[in-house]
Amino acid sequence: MARGLNKVMLIGHLGSDPEMRVTASGQSVVNFTLATNEGFRDSSGNQQERTEWHRIVAWAKLAEICNQYLKKGRQVYIEGRLQTRSWDDPKSGEKRYTTEIVCSDMQMLGSGREQGAQGDSGGQWQQQPQKGEQQEKGYGGGSGGGQPDTEKDDLPF
Repeated sequence: MARGLNKVMLIGHLGSDPEMRVTASGQSVVNFTLATNEGFRDSSGNQQERTEWHRIVAWAKLAEICNQYLKKGRQVYIEGRLQTRSWDDPKSGEKRYTTEIVCSDMQMLGSGREQGAQGDSGGQWQQQPQKGEQQEKGYGGGSGGGQPDTEKDDLPF
């Protein structure tokens, strides 16, 4: 039997600096907004642009990395899943809903100098769903000073 798929992949710019907090159980969580742009032609043939805003949530070590390296305006690739949650509004007593993207993978795009962030190389981090530990891929954040960890045997020459 086929299983469902809940996967989101976005490339956009941060609309605000990440806001980090720590839950009562000691888990780090960060929230930020991401803007994506879409170009299209209207019925008159004029070029139009539409901006869509997305709420992003990251947990554990990935939250700490997002908080440390991401700033408003930074271009990033985000991968995750859609999640809708609800709560009772204390003022109106109504049930409220929000849909957000729970981030499992983040890669900084563009150069840090262009984006107003530290460093000039992009980095990619992936959230491990089982333990919430960070796993590096590609460049950035490693002990190799921003270079991938390679052994001499892995070099093609």
